[in-house]
Amino acid sequence: MNPSESPQTTQNFDPRLSLVVLLTLLVDMAVDGYDWVSGDFLANYPSYQPEDSGILSAMVGSLWLIGLTAAFSVPVGVASAVYLEEYASDGWFRRLIQINIANLAGVPSVVYGILGLALFVRFAAMGNSLLAGALTMSLLILPVVIIATQEALRAVPRGMRENAYALGATRWQVIQGHLLPTAAPGILTGVILSLSRAIGETAPLIVIGALTSARFLPRGVMDNFSALPLQIFDWTSRPQSEFQGLAAAGIIVLMVALLLMNLSAILLRNYYEQYQPT
Repeated sequence: MNPSESPQTTQNFDPRLSLVVLLTLLVDMAVDGYDWVSGDFLANYPSYQPEDSGILSAMVGSLWLIGLTAAFSVPVGVASAVYLEEYASDGWFRRLIQINIANLAGVPSVVYGILGLALFVRFAAMGNSLLAGALTMSLLILPVVIIATQEALRAVPRGMRENAYALGATRWQVIQGHLLPTAAPGILTGVILSLSRAIGETAPLIVIGALTSARFLPRGVMDNFSALPLQIFDWTSRPQSEFQGLAAAGIIVLMVALLLMNLSAILLRNYYEQYQPT
């Protein structure tokens, strides 16, 4: 294509067209999957018979995965952000770390899957376990958690720190009693949105060898597992039209989970914004 045509193409782009396409896809998904969403669908294991197939193991696997990911990434991410903002001196080393964190936030998720395969699955000999999947997802969202926490801490008025120091508070007392409670809305919002990204990721889980379909529930962190995106991927790869309806129903369940997580982020932010530390 002639480079001179690119600006004209960009100027003619209508964002309403993307909205129409998105709405069309959502309506088509809802029409195809609505009849398949039922109590049996939520309570059954996947099956080769579409009418007996369900999404129970994928839902439980996703809950395990997100819970472990939050347990690993949130403490490390918040602690790293607090150190960078409140303890680290403003030198070349800190700037280097900040640049790398910003770059890691934009790395494609499949690259983290390759890293997880080499580091956790093979080097650490964790196999295709929940622990390996959660650690891989933690690496994926950790830069986002750090950046969100840093922005929340920077939004705290400088005078709050200075007043606390003037009254004789130590640095940790200021962080624990004033900065973190005040920054909590922004931190929680960033964490939940990061976890929302993790729950919808497919590529890293495929790379580390997670199961696309499972007829069992994981009982520990070293068990194999499946997840909602993987189960949807498995159904979409099958030729029978019934499995396409099951995939649409799985997408509906995943979208409801994402909407609930985003709604909880909004509610938590609004709740904690009313709190003012004394």
